[in-house]
Amino acid sequence: MLKKENYYKENAWWASPYNDEPEVRDGMAIADKVEIHDATLRDGEQTPGVVFSVDDKIRIAEMLSEAGVERIEAGMPAVSKVDYEAVKKISRLNLPSKIFVFSRAMEIDINMAVESGAQGVVIEVPIGYPKLKHQFHWTWEDVLEKSIASINYAKKQGLYTVYFPYDTTRARYEDLVNLMDGIMKYSPPDSVGVVDTVGCALPETIKYLVRKMKKLTGGLPIEVHTHNDFGMGVATEIAGVAAGAEVIHSCVNGLGERTGNAATEELMVALKIMMGINHHYKLDKLMDLCKMVEEISGVKLAENKPISGARNYVRESGIGIDLVLKNPLAMFATDPKHFGRTGEIVLGKKSGKASVDYFLDKLNIQVSEQAIDGILDQVKKMGTEKKGLVTLEEFQHIVEEYK
Repeated sequence: MLKKENYYKENAWWASPYNDEPEVRDGMAIADKVEIHDATLRDGEQTPGVVFSVDDKIRIAEMLSEAGVERIEAGMPAVSKVDYEAVKKISRLNLPSKIFVFSRAMEIDINMAVESGAQGVVIEVPIGYPKLKHQFHWTWEDVLEKSIASINYAKKQGLYTVYFPYDTTRARYEDLVNLMDGIMKYSPPDSVGVVDTVGCALPETIKYLVRKMKKLTGGLPIEVHTHNDFGMGVATEIAGVAAGAEVIHSCVNGLGERTGNAATEELMVALKIMMGINHHYKLDKLMDLCKMVEEISGVKLAENKPISGARNYVRESGIGIDLVLKNPLAMFATDPKHFGRTGEIVLGKKSGKASVDYFLDKLNIQVSEQAIDGILDQVKKMGTEKKGLVTLEEFQHIVEEYK
């Protein structure tokens, strides 16, 4: 069982202690070491309309490394001169994070990975049946044939080689088994990915596939890469960790094709607070990282997005309003200060007397109890009519009528 401080830490977080119950934990097989492989610079850039310059990629890579991300997928050098240049420059920075690139199962791609200075390569091949049947017109035998030489060549070049049979979650079972039997016989990689390319698997399905892939590979490290099409990107990757996956893939702010990938910042917090995995991640760097990627990508974050949303610690309802600042863990699972933020109280339809008292005190204004009732009525009325929040300036105008 986890120790108490893993779900409760004063002035930091207070998660559910039931996360630590034997009935919850006993079925888990968490690896001794779990790493994050951030693909913002490759998969994140595949978000429609997003383009990163070389300088953009360098800035993001530096901040990812500063936040403690273990692996950075810096691009796909074989298909983009910008990617090649960016990977080369990022590799020369000698960051604490290991630098990986994405590659097709082609010798030319692997050569460019080596030339760019990358330490590892993710070799992609399709295995999902819809893709084999309708997109590539291949069989699993075709995939195996194309994979063997590439894996062996990449390893011969000294690259850490991740085998990435994508659309794993839609593969026919017999295709997956036959492919992996052949791979392990002729070209065992360093690790293998379970890839939910179109985000269509349940968390329990990812657990099943991680365990299955462990057996098929004789215990190789397993990596999980999921998308968020059904809103389960983070949940499926955490499920993979619970089943024994050693590496989980992600993008900052959940960038990525269609609905995006699992969000790096959400995974960092979930690993630490909900899973109790002790990491060196610098959670106080996450807001700066998320804001920078938001600015560079041009993809605006939802205000209620987990971890990085602008209004995560904003309270309009009057109940418990004093605790937002005095004892935030009574109102939130995490203390905003732990992420370099502060709680915020706002006025609107759902406000109560405590909210009015707070803002009167903030403005150093004293009024009668009867006036407070009138002010609150006006605040609620304005919030209802506006279908929004009441600004401080608007509140001051309301108060003037009752002074």
